Amino acid sequence: MTGKTPRTVLVTGPGGAGRTTVAAATALAAARRGDRTLLLCADPAGPGAVLGTAATTAAGAGPAEVTPGLWVARVDPADYFRTEFLALQERAAAALDMLGARRLDGEELTELPGAEQFALLQALRRAAAGDWNVLVVDLPPLRDALSVLALPERLRRLIGRLLPAERQAARALRPMIAQLAGVPMPADWLYGAAARRDEELAAVQALIGSPGTTVRLVAEPGPAAADALRVARDGLSLYGLRVDALVPNKVLPTDSSDAWLATLAAQQQKCLDGWSEEYGPGSGAGSGTGWPLREVRHLGRDPRGLDDLADLEALADLGPDPGPDTEPDPDPWWVEDRREEDGLLVWSLPLPGAVKADIGLVRRGDELLLTVGPFHRIVPLAGALRRCTVSGAALTDGVLKVRFTPDPGLWPRTP
Repeated sequence: MTGKTPRTVLVTGPGGAGRTTVAAATALAAARRGDRTLLLCADPAGPGAVLGTAATTAAGAGPAEVTPGLWVARVDPADYFRTEFLALQERAAAALDMLGARRLDGEELTELPGAEQFALLQALRRAAAGDWNVLVVDLPPLRDALSVLALPERLRRLIGRLLPAERQAARALRPMIAQLAGVPMPADWLYGAAARRDEELAAVQALIGSPGTTVRLVAEPGPAAADALRVARDGLSLYGLRVDALVPNKVLPTDSSDAWLATLAAQQQKCLDGWSEEYGPGSGAGSGTGWPLREVRHLGRDPRGLDDLADLEALADLGPDPGPDTEPDPDPWWVEDRREEDGLLVWSLPLPGAVKADIGLVRRGDELLLTVGPFHRIVPLAGALRRCTVSGAALTDGVLKVRFTPDPGLWPRTP
């Protein structure tokens, strides 16, 4: 074990853009610079075709070394579902026997919808605890990937609401309470299972929010990808995910003598110029200074094998490797104290590219329910803001500013 969160690159993009190729080339570059690297693939087919090997296609197999320093593993939703279901069935054995229920065998189980997301989270947790310097994850297409990355935070909130930790303190009193109330109290294993799940989800959430974790977006230049990137930017900003590069893939040469290819290349170049202006450094595409663009040229064929992947030089740079003592990035959502000037506290949330009509904002108790386009997030309010009422909001220059007015009944009085 390294005892250190690995440098993690989460690779995603619109479907068909070449995510697996870019993820494999990124992982190969890390391995060849001397890092012990794991490529984790969420695609059921695995990256075997791109790598030129079938070593990663066996269901349930552990990481396989395909070249010195590079291991590959595939997420197996079916195996995950069988393991989890059989474990749950075993824990509930007494109740099932009392009801006369017939137990299921592993061979007759088929994973249910949603198993892919949970299997990926479990694979991420295990990979984060492994002895890896670099973890490269070939995620599902863009919208699905953003949903998966937001899932640990959502599930931990649900667990905390349905089975709050403070109720576990009364575990010793439950038999007596059950006799007095005349109703059974939840079994110990339910609280134990919730605690274990929360711990596992916390580990994945820590990996996603680590200073060494970034998202690498892959897109083939064109109108469809441009629309997908604009929508994705909302989700990336809302969930606080950092982008290390936008990778325009399958870029055609601009010096072709073939008129048809020249026309396609010109269309791509026009799109690339727009992406550079909208997302590139200095554009404010993210919470930092924009996304570096790393063009990957078209090889004239689908990349196959390590030699082809090594030829994609633009993917070699993973960015700075944070040291073990690196502090997490400061919260990009900050509170400005303007009580003396305007009697307000202002919470600023950077949402570059967001449109006012696509933003929803609802205060519910000590939480703020935010909607940006198709994405939703429930954010706990800071202590000071909980003692205020929401008095308005405005979107200015890509920053949502939410105004809070201190509640006189809750705010400390000044002499």
